Amino acid sequence: MSSPQSRPAPSFRCTDLAAGRVDGVPTYRVLVSSATRPARRGLPVLALAAGLLLAGCSAGADAAPEGHDHSGAVASVAGGSNGTYDGTQLATPYKKPQFTLTDSTGAAFDFTDRTAAGPTLLFFGYTHCPDVCPTTMADIAVALRQVDPAVAAKTSVVFVTTDPARDTPAVLGEYLGRFDADLATRFVGLTGTQDQIDQAQLAAGVPLAEEMGQTHSALLLLYGTNGKADVAFDAANSGADIAHDLAVVAAQ
Repeated sequence: MSSPQSRPAPSFRCTDLAAGRVDGVPTYRVLVSSATRPARRGLPVLALAAGLLLAGCSAGADAAPEGHDHSGAVASVAGGSNGTYDGTQLATPYKKPQFTLTDSTGAAFDFTDRTAAGPTLLFFGYTHCPDVCPTTMADIAVALRQVDPAVAAKTSVVFVTTDPARDTPAVLGEYLGRFDADLATRFVGLTGTQDQIDQAQLAAGVPLAEEMGQTHSALLLLYGTNGKADVAFDAANSGADIAHDLAVVAAQ
């Protein structure tokens, strides 16, 4: 068996279509456009190691939400594959974060409480992102059409903006409605103050977004009802991968 391979944890700087082409595996600060989606299948997903130092977390312990907080440290996502998941199995499960943000109706949304009933998919991005965000949401929609309807009905999909200045509740609602219109599961869009968004990312254990939210984590985390994420996905994964792992997690 070949030795595990390493690559930076996926994080993207979303750009317009004038960006140059990018070939191969997505890496931190890769320039992404809708013409340059990385190849999805056949990518070895044996181990990931982040190279991004999280910055901007100056709040004290009392102010930080609970979760997989990498405050002041290098964010790391290490994992492999043992045949259970089609995504990347995390070597150390990520604890489900606790935070409360504002949903697309303008109401407070307690992430932990409102997503406790079934599997939860969590992603950080922004609505003006031309590639990674819409393709990830589209993959989730494909997955929810493929899984058993009972699993889909119990699944929560949460999109937290990294660009709260532009992504108002109304903007998030309109954006996510493009993906869930024919689904029983409604995608939840969340926004808040910049500090609240930053703390939510740190609590989830993803790299803190930079450049007004345009450089952000590309990890899609899947939590079970036990409050832990054992698997994550990136641009190398497909809707079928997500569907497979949703069924696995729902059965646990």
